[in-house]
Amino acid sequence: MASKLRARDIMSGGAHCVGAHESLKDAAKMMRDLDVGCLPICGDNNKLTGLITDRDIVVSCCAEGIDPATVQAGSMGGRLHWIDADADASEVLKTMEQQHIKRLPVIDVKGGHQLVGMITEADLAKNLSDKQIAEFASAVYATA
Repeated sequence: MASKLRARDIMSGGAHCVGAHESLKDAAKMMRDLDVGCLPICGDNNKLTGLITDRDIVVSCCAEGIDPATVQAGSMGGRLHWIDADADASEVLKTMEQQHIKRLPVIDVKGGHQLVGMITEADLAKNLSDKQIAEFASAVYATA
């Protein structure tokens, strides 16, 4: 099944970006309003520059006693992994498993490198076989 699927078939479309210059407070409100735990961060050129999770905000900001209204979202973006919208499902799984990530931005390379969606664990569960999901969970959640 997965060999015929492409990233664009698996992803949830319509990803909303938080601007790199917006505050973590703004990002948290956006996450609340969209009912998501992760947002792509986009720069001034509307290109993907990073990802921020609700956990990032809590652990790296709130737990340190820093006011989230004073921190720009762009300062939180770490190493960024993404996948081409035309990549097949096996490449999606390989990337997520090797990088131990639960969310993967999808970029339309042919369409001007625009963010077109996100792939999450829920998207995998809806589109892949039980065996593939089990292998993903084992690889991503395995302890060292």
